[in-house]
Amino acid sequence: MGLFSGFSWKQETDLILALDIGTEVVKALIFRVENDQKHGTVIGVGRAPQKAGNMQSGAVSDISGVIESSREAISLAKEEAKVKRVEKSIIGIAGELVKGTTTTVHYERVNPEIRIAIPELKMIIQKVQEKAYERIKKQLAWETGQNDIEVKLINAAIVDVRIDGYHVMNPVNFQGKDVSMSVFNAYAPMIHLGALQTIADELDLDLLSIAAEPYAVARSIEVEDMLDFSAIFIDVGGGTTDIAVVRNGGLEGTKMFALGGRAFTKRLAQEFQIPFDTAERMKIDYSLGKLPGADASRIAALFADDCRVWIGGVELSLLEFAETDLLPSRIFLCGGGSGLPGIKQALGASEWAQSLPFSKAPQVSYLQPKDIVRITDTTGRLGNPQDITPIGLANLALLDHIEEEKMLSHILRRSMQSLEKN
Repeated sequence: MGLFSGFSWKQETDLILALDIGTEVVKALIFRVENDQKHGTVIGVGRAPQKAGNMQSGAVSDISGVIESSREAISLAKEEAKVKRVEKSIIGIAGELVKGTTTTVHYERVNPEIRIAIPELKMIIQKVQEKAYERIKKQLAWETGQNDIEVKLINAAIVDVRIDGYHVMNPVNFQGKDVSMSVFNAYAPMIHLGALQTIADELDLDLLSIAAEPYAVARSIEVEDMLDFSAIFIDVGGGTTDIAVVRNGGLEGTKMFALGGRAFTKRLAQEFQIPFDTAERMKIDYSLGKLPGADASRIAALFADDCRVWIGGVELSLLEFAETDLLPSRIFLCGGGSGLPGIKQALGASEWAQSLPFSKAPQVSYLQPKDIVRITDTTGRLGNPQDITPIGLANLALLDHIEEEKMLSHILRRSMQSLEKN
């Protein structure tokens, strides 16, 4: 089965593996799709540490090492779930060269009195996708200095459709002159996708989808009126920080920069002249408030400079989103690195926010597993923000199936498959 083929739901219940290959830890969730096919129940969780050198800036750098860690995490999840085999899987991807952006195309119709039909809608979507592809290629060429980086579309979602300025859910059968369509697209370099495909093959997994992790996180929350929902999601991982901006229910774009929890661990290792593993345990104890007061104060002072550098990366990442509109004031934190006290304190400080056009003073909170309403955990082991990414991947697998039944999403998926063949 190809990377972007549709889901097959032939059984009343089905098992799917969500695999989050992190810089520090591989997390595997086995979840059961319930009879309504709109909710999932986690029945097995497995975690396995990564060896140094397995990952670099959120991307796989040692395939065999990642396979070993992934196999261990999956084995633990299977043991808890009491199952021998799980074939279907969704795998997350991150890294600085994973790009997500919303592209808008304005299309002027020759005969505005004629109702919009499906062939015309397909043509408009194709124009959006072609424009997005060229935009991403230019961005990567500018950032890397290489003009021949091969990228592939991994996720796409309709953000907004307007006819003569009016928002519509489905433009088919509407009349009008000016059609505006915005589509979020996430692209990843083929070298990264190829590594994940190899890992899936070696683990004997049927890879249903590869998903940009900030995309999965941003789509994990559902509120009663999504058209009024705006927020910034910040996922602090081991090697990278992933940022996603949602405006009026639509994902505007994602940014990533190569600074995460590992940088803080390295700082401790250097300062105290201790092994990396020991420094990692010290960092976790500090985050949990388990260190003596003197040690905690020393580490807080030590991390202050790193937090300032980190918040600078957040600020730079948000600058592009600030060019067109005010930034959402709600900020949701998740990821293993988000537990460091200095991270939330840095985001809560007024100094950095004053340089950006927030609609009002930022309100920072942690994204919790219970906030993802479609996924229920029966293991009791998914209880903090570091578990959001794999739960978000599981949630995305369900959403992909649900939205495949909607006409716009179906056309968009067919467009993705067409680009895959070209």
